[in-house]
Amino acid sequence: MPEVTVAGLRHLLATVALGPLLLLQGRHVRDVTPRLPEPPGPRSGRAGRGAPLRLLVAGDSAAAGVGAASQDEALCGRLVAELSPRRTLDWRLEARTGYTTADAHAHLAALPEDRFDVVVLSLGVNDVTGGLGRARWLARQAALADMLRERFAPQAVLFTALPPMHLFPALPQPLRWYLGARARDFNAALADWLSRYPGCHLSAPEFQPDSAHIASDGFHPGPAAYTAWAMRIARDIDCLFPL
Repeated sequence: MPEVTVAGLRHLLATVALGPLLLLQGRHVRDVTPRLPEPPGPRSGRAGRGAPLRLLVAGDSAAAGVGAASQDEALCGRLVAELSPRRTLDWRLEARTGYTTADAHAHLAALPEDRFDVVVLSLGVNDVTGGLGRARWLARQAALADMLRERFAPQAVLFTALPPMHLFPALPQPLRWYLGARARDFNAALADWLSRYPGCHLSAPEFQPDSAHIASDGFHPGPAAYTAWAMRIARDIDCLFPL
């Protein structure tokens, strides 16, 4: 039987009390929010000088760089720029708009087996908006981590914390509060699980709720947020792979 938490009880009560309104607001957000494209640019390459590092970035629309004008301004491009002055990178981006954890798992499992030193993941927002339960979400993180180990043998997997959805301008209240509370609950559960899972780590960048950090759709990161995110991941990688 799944563990019942205070956050879970609050979520259940809010779902029962606010369900019809949340459903209407969710439909409205989908109808009126601009659909930004994934930015153009390379999704694999070699760059830099120094110690070799094989890097895979995978996940959802944020991993794909939605909200940036090009891949150079997106997460993967900024991460390559941060690391390449001191490392020789063989890097690859595997991300798609709308991907849940299950979608990303299926996509990555279908790729040819390869070797990466570190895998960076951006997943969870679409699981939250899709109504996935906490226990099932954690089970899917564990299954994804196991598959990555089997197929790609990474020394480290970095799970990015869910962003502060309670600050997303595109979401009206109370939907913003409801999804934000769920995202915080998922983050707490993820941090607890990762503390007991060898080789997997939490990367928790600080996202600012100002216009410079949020894309024009009010939902995705902007270029400044991608830069800050990449800097945080680069620091995490430097700690895990000291030169």
